[in-house]
Amino acid sequence: TNNEKVKRGSLDVHPTEKALVVQYEVEATILGEMGDPMVGERKECQKIIRLKSLNANTDITTLARRVVEECRLIHPSKLPEVEQLLFYLQNRKKPGNEKHLPRDLTPFEGMELDEEANINCIDDYVELLYEDIPEKVRGATLILHLACNPDNLEELLQNETALGALARVLREDWKQSVDMATTIIYVFFCFSSFSQFHGLVTHYKIGALCMNITEHELKRYDLWQDELQKKQKAYILQLRSKVTRKMLQYLKEHEKALKKYQGLLSKQEQLLRVALYLLLNLAEDTRTELKMRNKNIVHMLVKTLDREDEELLVLVVSFLKKLSIFLENKNDMAETHAVEKLARLLACEHENLLNTTLRLLLNLSFDTGLRSQMVQAGLIHKLSLMLADEKQGQLCMCILYHISVDDRFKSMFAYTDCIPQVRLGNGLKMLMKRGLKLKDVLIMKMIRNLSQHDGPTKNLFIDYVGDLAAQMGAEEREEYVIECLGTLANLTIPDLDWELVLKEYNLVPYLKDHLKPGSAEDDLILEVVIMIGTVSMDDSCAATMAKSGIIPALIELLNAQQEDDEFVCQIVYVLYQMVVHQATRDVIIKDTQAPAYLIDLMHDKNAEIRKVCNNTLDIIAEYDNECERKIQSEKFRWHNSQWLEMVENRAMGDDGEPFMFGDDGEAFMHNGDILERPDLFYTAGIHGGREAGREADILERPDLFYTAGIHGGREGGRHSGETRPLLHRSMNTDMFGQSTVTPGQRPATTYGTRPDEQFFYSYAGAASR
Repeated sequence: TNNEKVKRGSLDVHPTEKALVVQYEVEATILGEMGDPMVGERKECQKIIRLKSLNANTDITTLARRVVEECRLIHPSKLPEVEQLLFYLQNRKKPGNEKHLPRDLTPFEGMELDEEANINCIDDYVELLYEDIPEKVRGATLILHLACNPDNLEELLQNETALGALARVLREDWKQSVDMATTIIYVFFCFSSFSQFHGLVTHYKIGALCMNITEHELKRYDLWQDELQKKQKAYILQLRSKVTRKMLQYLKEHEKALKKYQGLLSKQEQLLRVALYLLLNLAEDTRTELKMRNKNIVHMLVKTLDREDEELLVLVVSFLKKLSIFLENKNDMAETHAVEKLARLLACEHENLLNTTLRLLLNLSFDTGLRSQMVQAGLIHKLSLMLADEKQGQLCMCILYHISVDDRFKSMFAYTDCIPQVRLGNGLKMLMKRGLKLKDVLIMKMIRNLSQHDGPTKNLFIDYVGDLAAQMGAEEREEYVIECLGTLANLTIPDLDWELVLKEYNLVPYLKDHLKPGSAEDDLILEVVIMIGTVSMDDSCAATMAKSGIIPALIELLNAQQEDDEFVCQIVYVLYQMVVHQATRDVIIKDTQAPAYLIDLMHDKNAEIRKVCNNTLDIIAEYDNECERKIQSEKFRWHNSQWLEMVENRAMGDDGEPFMFGDDGEAFMHNGDILERPDLFYTAGIHGGREAGREADILERPDLFYTAGIHGGREGGRHSGETRPLLHRSMNTDMFGQSTVTPGQRPATTYGTRPDEQFFYSYAGAASR
């Protein structure tokens, strides 16, 4: 005899449906002749109690009592627990659409039934598949309703007759009914949603069938488009001919054709969606994906991008994104000009579609040729407008970054709002945080470039001055320190308390130590000089620098680097800042040889150096009479050197007699020194010293500028015959090579780039490093 005992278990809600799940255990025991247990077996079971009538207005107490009364597996003592679970089900929100591709497709027109499918009647449904098309559609729809419940898939898997019949009908009759083809593919899609059933779908060759169906439907779409365009042209011709009776006839035919086309298009897009979704599931296996690629899956998907159905487009773009990680598929997308069609989707309001499209474009932007297509499609402007979007801005930033890597397209960013949006707001905060955390040299280069821009941009860097100053240390990489120091040196902000920064981070010894020739790479030493020029704009900082002995160190560095225009220009700018302040002016004039060096450099071949020198000497001349006389004398000698040479050559005539008299017999040179002739100097209005009121600055007289072609250098140290590389033309130099720098403005700088080096790294060079 058999003896069965049921042991009640736990109670819980169904994860997706409005149902309760009752867990219980059945213990079966076989008793012997004497009533003793012989064999025992335990089996864990569950019962699903579906609550179709449960809605927002349902009385939970009454329903819970009814469930307990009708289900013997639930003990009456669990009535409160049942009420609590029912209350949870009543208020549980439906799963949202956070995922780009939900596991279940939405129902479509034709799935409705007037009866409920039953797994026990599967044989009857299979019989319908051998009848005419309407019965086949009905039978397939009933099986589909069963397959939509994952609990039935295992049992359907065992029914080879049903699956074989479905595959046969799809293979033979799919052209006769779109509804039937959609329904049968939907059945196999339910299996394809689970990886363990992919072998079943492959066994019946459903994937190959879906490829053929997709290709055929795309061709039909082209034929529909041609037919519709012909009817539109005929209707337009009738409008022009003004034949009223025929015009009405063509209007009716056009409306009828358009309505028919929309109906066919709706059904076709549902079929494409189911078929492509099934293929996407099967593409989890890369071998299967390769077979799809060999059958031109990429061309089909790109062609489908012309559609308007957003759900279909989400699926297609997601499929392309998955395929795009392989080189062959990426090349196919380049050949089919997929980027042009994707650019159209950036204007959509569907969030999932927009996000998936941007992710696909990001994958494609690693290819140089595809980046060129993106620029031609106008993506720089479109993506720049989307940078402010909190959800999509990061993806847009990444794509724009890849485009900006190519030198051909960098200039195009100037015509967009990309740069202001990147450098303002959270963009700088994110860059600074990442650059300082990872010690990333490239990010710090970008930050340094941003710090060059004048206006409100510089003020954004005030919050990060301390973080940047803290990076000055021997343990940091030199190229990283150069970028941090260069960023600080760009911050010419009047309200910034540089004295506090120097004291807080003990920067003065660091700056002084790195002024010694050979103490570091030239690029780092140059940034130290530029940094000293920036902090010297503050009078207290300039005094601190002077007391620390930095000025003699700068003179020594000037001697060592006199052939490097960049060093010379920046050191002279530091001296200019020093003479501006009363506290350091006397130190420069009386305690150093700086004025002599400046006088020696005032006729340098480099226009930028000449300008800064002249500005500095003008200030010195106002406060020191002796220096003023030396400066005037040197300017006179230099400016009139050719004239004096000509006079000296003509002093002896052809007859060997001295040519020393004018027409009136008066001695031309008199008997005194020509330097004692004030009438031969510049007019008092131009350069008459402090006594003349300095009515005008000689720097305002372009006709008095010295040309490098005539005056090529100074007598000592930097001879006129030497050939040195000039500064690269900068934004502070006009088309004639003359500087537009006003007194007090920082001179142009190449930011540490040596004249014999390229401005940009080459990819081959970067790889070799």
